Amino acid sequence: MITAQEQVRQIKHGVAELINEAELLKKIERSLKENKPLVVKLGLDPTAPDIHLGHTVPLRKLRLFQEFGHQVVIVIGGFTARIGDPSGKSVTRPPLTKEQVLENAATYKTQIFKVLDKEKTIVRDNSEWLEDMNFADVLRLAGSYTVARMMERDDFNKRFKEGRPIGVHEFLYPLMQGHDSVALKADVEFGGTDQTFNLLMGRHLQEQNEQEPQVVVTMPLLEGLDGVQKMSKSLGNYIGIDEAPKEMYGKAMSIPDELMMRYFMLVTDMSIEDQEAMAERLESGGLHPRDAKMLLARTIVRLYHGEEAAMEAEEEFKRVFQQRAMPTDIPEVEVAQTSDAIFVPQFCTDHGLTSSNGEARRSIKAGAFKVNGEKYTEENLVLEDGMVLQVGKRKFIKIKFN
Repeated sequence: MITAQEQVRQIKHGVAELINEAELLKKIERSLKENKPLVVKLGLDPTAPDIHLGHTVPLRKLRLFQEFGHQVVIVIGGFTARIGDPSGKSVTRPPLTKEQVLENAATYKTQIFKVLDKEKTIVRDNSEWLEDMNFADVLRLAGSYTVARMMERDDFNKRFKEGRPIGVHEFLYPLMQGHDSVALKADVEFGGTDQTFNLLMGRHLQEQNEQEPQVVVTMPLLEGLDGVQKMSKSLGNYIGIDEAPKEMYGKAMSIPDELMMRYFMLVTDMSIEDQEAMAERLESGGLHPRDAKMLLARTIVRLYHGEEAAMEAEEEFKRVFQQRAMPTDIPEVEVAQTSDAIFVPQFCTDHGLTSSNGEARRSIKAGAFKVNGEKYTEENLVLEDGMVLQVGKRKFIKIKFN
């Protein structure tokens, strides 16, 4: 049995804020004494279908709670996602339809179990308790907090001062998220640092409902591959957990050196002791940053695709990038044979080499677009059978005339 003190030591490693440690220790001690697991909650609004490594930061810590024997509850925001979380937003978010929420939620449920133990996870949809509330219930909930306190939120305050509109329904979002904690009698709730206001709302509402307030754990937002902005699919600086092993490995190798230990801490299963030993070796020069980064890339791939796929991805990376060779499994694109030139930016976007024409133009201008291994700086190109087009270090396609 892992002691309460040891559980707290491992839980608080790498967190942004713990409100508060004494309460968490008391809850775990009672849990061990009564042999009753804590209810540990994480809310996820399925606003997009894919999960990247940034989303796994709290999931990794939830997995630790599961290993300690506690009950993890994932709350899919089937109702709240239709309103949209205003946290950090400068404008009112467009609501999602029920169909969009259900579609995204199905993907979320599949992907979260690449981190969490499915047998030890309960998935709930907050539509279960929020959809049945009548107008009187909503008024009682709204009456539990003041407008003045709500306006203390940075995003609301900033929008108000700038004259940007704030929908009344946006005030209800943190109240609904807080009510989720009341409905579940949560002992602990997780979220990103941008969720602190909403998480504290859960404590407030639980106290009003004569429940013991939950402990709040906020996790830091993970910087993306650019090392500056938080990881985001829209910014293109992400590693998706459903990406192919070779793509995932190659992206991980582009993580800035100064962020390596942060990634080990937040998105891998490396122990605290091993992290500390590695940091010391890097600091003393006993470990080359390249070797540490290869271990990081291999670890990330292993977590989502297994040890064999991780080793294969590493061997391919060495062959392609260290020996400057072409990949062995370049996907083929069938096109009609023609002597007419294609417009390169559109062609790259249509075939997945870039996410937009603008990105393609930037790649061409930066010398990152290559034809048969040679830089190509024009926006028009006559295709040839067997020609290999490349963007950056990891994206290739081979032309095949049909």
